[in-house]
Amino acid sequence: MPGIVVGIDGSDHSRHALEWAVSEAALRHAPLTVLTVNQAVAGYGGGPVEYPGDPDRARHAEEEAQKLTDSVIAGVGAQSQPLSVSVQAVTGFPVEELLRASAGADLIVVSSRGTGGFKRLRMGSVATQLTHHAHCPVVVIPAGDA
Repeated sequence: MPGIVVGIDGSDHSRHALEWAVSEAALRHAPLTVLTVNQAVAGYGGGPVEYPGDPDRARHAEEEAQKLTDSVIAGVGAQSQPLSVSVQAVTGFPVEELLRASAGADLIVVSSRGTGGFKRLRMGSVATQLTHHAHCPVVVIPAGDA
């Protein structure tokens, strides 16, 4: 995935990351890939286990990500449009899928926190892992006062 990859999870924080990524992709005249991950269940061996309903959940996640992306793109001016935008949903572990996407990206963007339950953390586990292990530069958009 050359260009900019932004990971979103439906949280308000990830919307801010998407808004930033749209603007940055427009400035760089780069393609933008919006990636959302349907959280897989960990099996006994630690790897992801796919259940029969996972493809439907991933399809629903992709539809929601497309709606959010369309909303953000509609809110920017014609001069602030990225070169191209694609929305993808996969089933797996968010960190692993975003690390895989970073292998071919020029830049990966995430919010500092997502939908996780530890609201006092300044940076969540996904953002922390990406900053340490991504194959490209990482931009972490701070959560602000939310």
